Amino acid sequence: MAHNTRFRITRWHVMSWVFLTMLLLFAVAPMVWMFITSVKTQFAALKYPPEFIPQNPNLDQYKRLLSPQSEIGGQFLRYMLNSIWVSTATTVFGVAVAVPAAYAFARFKFPGRQALFFAVLFRNMFPAVVFLMPLFIMMRWLGLVNTYSSLIITYLTFGLPLSIWLLKGFYENIPVELEQAARIDGCTRWQAFYMIVMPLSSPGIIATAIYSFITAWNEYVYALTFLNDDQKLTLPVGLQRFFSEYATNWPGLMAASFIMSVPVVVMFLILQKHFVRALTEGAVKS
Repeated sequence: MAHNTRFRITRWHVMSWVFLTMLLLFAVAPMVWMFITSVKTQFAALKYPPEFIPQNPNLDQYKRLLSPQSEIGGQFLRYMLNSIWVSTATTVFGVAVAVPAAYAFARFKFPGRQALFFAVLFRNMFPAVVFLMPLFIMMRWLGLVNTYSSLIITYLTFGLPLSIWLLKGFYENIPVELEQAARIDGCTRWQAFYMIVMPLSSPGIIATAIYSFITAWNEYVYALTFLNDDQKLTLPVGLQRFFSEYATNWPGLMAASFIMSVPVVVMFLILQKHFVRALTEGAVKS
């Protein structure tokens, strides 16, 4: 019986490793193929059957994109700076709003608390494209069309519901007795929150920041609709510059896409332990 149990456990481990390996390949393969295509020539990129190992690899596309002196490089770097600014501002404002809102839902009892909390989550029941025209009309009425403010406000409406839900569950898992003990020692509620709750909730805050940044960094439809000034375009919209009526610069497009993916991947790899901890600890309660 013990032998059969060990065999079943071993087989399960093997199946788990195979499954995880397949998931890893599924996630990594697009990145690898983007990089391989980006170091090819235009002719090699269109070759069939495709070359999985480029015969004459080069970094010409990366040099063009990262060179401020070249026309396409100047545009690409401008689009990247625009995306960094919008994504960073969205992250900062999103965390600044989500942290106190989630704490209020977790700790305070007030009339309509549950109804208001589910009303916040109700927004995420609908696809983002449903709100495209209403938000555009609102931004036009406010005079915010073709400004970064329109994107930041819009991205906050997307990211805040999930951020508040995630942090609320995290705060509910922090014993309230810790705050009460700090209050007994003479701390105000704000001091107890800042010195006790904030350090313990740092994984949830980091996870919220990652989610907000990635959402704003990758968004395309609203950036395409709200911005019409070429100098203000974000990177997802700016990648259209690699398409023309009769031809597409596939190596350049793949190089730009690879560079665009690197910051998000690096940030996630560095902070993944905090993100996983927040999901496992903070999403237990609702």
